[in-house]
Amino acid sequence: MAFVSEEEKTNDYLFKIVLVGDSAVGKSNLLARFARDEFYPNSKSTIGVEFQTQKVDVDGKEVKAQIWDTAGQERFRAVTSAYYRGAVGALLVYDISRRQTFDSVGRWINELQTHSDMNVVTILVGNKSDLRDSREVSTAEGKALAEAQGMFFMETSALDSSNVAAAFQTVVKEIYNILNKKVMMSHEVKKPAESSSFNGKTVVLQSEENPETDTTAQKGGCCSS
Repeated sequence: MAFVSEEEKTNDYLFKIVLVGDSAVGKSNLLARFARDEFYPNSKSTIGVEFQTQKVDVDGKEVKAQIWDTAGQERFRAVTSAYYRGAVGALLVYDISRRQTFDSVGRWINELQTHSDMNVVTILVGNKSDLRDSREVSTAEGKALAEAQGMFFMETSALDSSNVAAAFQTVVKEIYNILNKKVMMSHEVKKPAESSSFNGKTVVLQSEENPETDTTAQKGGCCSS
């Protein structure tokens, strides 16, 4: 079962977030820019799986985002299908200068829905916004697709850092907000003496018992680019 864990000693949250999208859309550079403020102009395609842990402050709470990056090539499908497990957030990335990568978004949405254990808070990311003269996908098209699929939306540039941190933070904050709502609901039905038993235990982000809250993040609308 997919879950979000709260660390017992520090009460910090740990969220698993995955980067998905076609090869060479800039997933690894988005992660490098967010986690280490680095950019690799000649980076090669990721083979296998890599992940970085980055701290994000949300309402005074320290949240740890464990961000997983994997290869976008079809031949690594067996690797990517396994790594969705436990993910509660996703950045679905396409390259604004390559329409083919935008046309693949539907397939990646199916991947998320098929291999994830729950509804994943997802933001559609149009990367490489610095390539203005080579743009093949308009901002309006990206927003429209995101709205149709119930996802957030943002255009980014790993090269000049535009909106990179904001994209990751949007996902983390939405997961945190959903989790907080669920914790509050669970506390309301517990006796006061039992309410503290939450600390250090696994928290299920999606529950079949509360179907109305399963798609809270998906109905959050789109962020401005």
